[in-house]
Amino acid sequence: MQKIFLIIFLLIFAVLPENAVGQPSAIKKQQNNKIPESEIRETLITFAKGFLGVPYLYASAAPEKGFDCSGFVHFVFKNFNINVPHSSRGFQYLGKLVQPEEFKVGDVLVFYGYRNTTQIGHVGIICEADGLNSKFIHSSSGKTKGVIISKLNSEMYSRRFYQCVDIISEK
Repeated sequence: MQKIFLIIFLLIFAVLPENAVGQPSAIKKQQNNKIPESEIRETLITFAKGFLGVPYLYASAAPEKGFDCSGFVHFVFKNFNINVPHSSRGFQYLGKLVQPEEFKVGDVLVFYGYRNTTQIGHVGIICEADGLNSKFIHSSSGKTKGVIISKLNSEMYSRRFYQCVDIISEK
């Protein structure tokens, strides 16, 4: 019985993608060693959604403890070997500025703070691109306190929206 359990256990881990257990991304490269950008974007969002419900924890980028907003974005992009700041303010001058009609899954939304509306204070990743009606995944310090999906056009976020940046195309 123990042998059967061990064999099943090993088979499960043999077929799981590496990123399912928090290791570097298991995206398969094409023959020319270039991964299509659309595949990177979709895989990045699938990976990010695996952390829905992880609690909010200020200044953290550790899934076993929790994430703050920039820690979550930092952690997700790091999994794809894309270095981004672990500070929401660091996104103010990062990447290529994107207009709403050009929003893509995987672009980063940058917001002013909740209390201080003159400084950058929040970031999230677009998971459903539809201009200003897009949805994004982020770690919220609000009522929900954790990794959730929100609507950009909600009152909370539309009034605080600063810009959207493309970090993936620059890679």
